Amino acid sequence: MKNAKFAALVLIGAALASNACAQTWPTRVVRVITGSVAGGGADITGRPIAQRLSEQLKQQVIIDNRPGAAGLLASDLVAKAAPDGYTLLLAPGSFFIITSYLNARPPYDPLTLFTPVAQLDSYSFVVVVHPSVPAKNPQELLAVARARPGALSFVSSGVGSNFHLAGELFKLRGKVDLWHVPYKGSPQAIIDLLAGRADVMFIGVPAVLPHIKSGRLRAVGVTGLKRNPLLPDVPTIAESALPGYEINGWEGLFAPLGTPREIVNRVNAMINEILAAPELRELWTSKGVDFIPNTPEQFAARVREDYDNVGRIIKAAGIKAEQ
Repeated sequence: MKNAKFAALVLIGAALASNACAQTWPTRVVRVITGSVAGGGADITGRPIAQRLSEQLKQQVIIDNRPGAAGLLASDLVAKAAPDGYTLLLAPGSFFIITSYLNARPPYDPLTLFTPVAQLDSYSFVVVVHPSVPAKNPQELLAVARARPGALSFVSSGVGSNFHLAGELFKLRGKVDLWHVPYKGSPQAIIDLLAGRADVMFIGVPAVLPHIKSGRLRAVGVTGLKRNPLLPDVPTIAESALPGYEINGWEGLFAPLGTPREIVNRVNAMINEILAAPELRELWTSKGVDFIPNTPEQFAARVREDYDNVGRIIKAAGIKAEQ
């Protein structure tokens, strides 16, 4: 009986301490750790948000770049950090979900280590081809692939990347055979595509928009369920060839599991307010990405859905991590 009472008192004391911490948070610097390199996608997303969070919290919020192991180094640091709101993780879905399947040993469910805080954006990819490929839309690309099984190559930024999965889903849903050639990053893959040494690529719109406008690459489709605002004349794969086809990227903010709900909800509310401001909406639009206000629970449901969908694609396509 005494032991039970003591345990209950300990739990009550811990809850009171956590509540007090949440009420006074933050009293020092908040670190937002990302596996992105300086100038990389998540880094570019995080900096304007961190600046405005600093202004609202009246405490410095800094971006801490910890690239390496496809985001695992950053994730590990945050997972092991104290759940007190002073260490957060900024990660794209590819690092957060795909890495947990293909790079972690053993694979793990990321939602058992982190609390989703807020989804920062969502964006589709574009399918581009070298002008020598006689296709102007997804339907024509499928027809070319079916007429020349295994002859068309599609390049990606690496095995298990979002762009690789987009291509594999296209192959699975379209029942076509494309030859996947992985690179260590997108820049060299784009160079080879421009030179005609590759045929097809699934890629983020900003990375190839200048080449589309110049005519050096042809955009044939986008991977979301709605057209990308930067390419309004380019059809979606779903509307023109494969109903239901959809694969998008996103970036989100996470906290270590056990972070007080008061802190999670407070940061979520501030993120929603920041990203609703006209200057941030304009910035996101210029990058071809969307933002929809969300709660931690809604973001958690999105992460869980994507985690399950990615697992199915990886299994169906037989994707294995690079050794």
